[in-house]
Amino acid sequence: MKKPNIRIEQLTRLRRIRGLARLMDTALGIPGTRIRLGADSVLGLIPGVGDFAAAAVSLIIVNEARRLGVPNDKLAKMLVNVGFDTVAGSVPLLGDVFDVYFKSNRRNLQLVLDHFGLDHADIDR
Repeated sequence: MKKPNIRIEQLTRLRRIRGLARLMDTALGIPGTRIRLGADSVLGLIPGVGDFAAAAVSLIIVNEARRLGVPNDKLAKMLVNVGFDTVAGSVPLLGDVFDVYFKSNRRNLQLVLDHFGLDHADIDR
């Protein structure tokens, strides 16, 4: 299957989304395990404001997707992912465990890549 042509500015935005998703969801690995966590999990440990700070960064990803022309139905799914992550992540203790496993930013990155018919390797070229 032929991959669509992506302009440089689109590629730059896709890479920005990927970088933020990686930072927020999978930047750190726990040695001796396959568990990866990111700033979302760490920020979630700060009572009251941590989950909302993480949501603010997640909204940057949604905005980048909007600027790329991702349709409103997919943007709505992305917002649901961010909202679910924020609400569930704000529950004391259980929310912190939830943040390690529910990676809304990686899910949102995948929605954007699927929209363009791309995979992760396509934005590395």
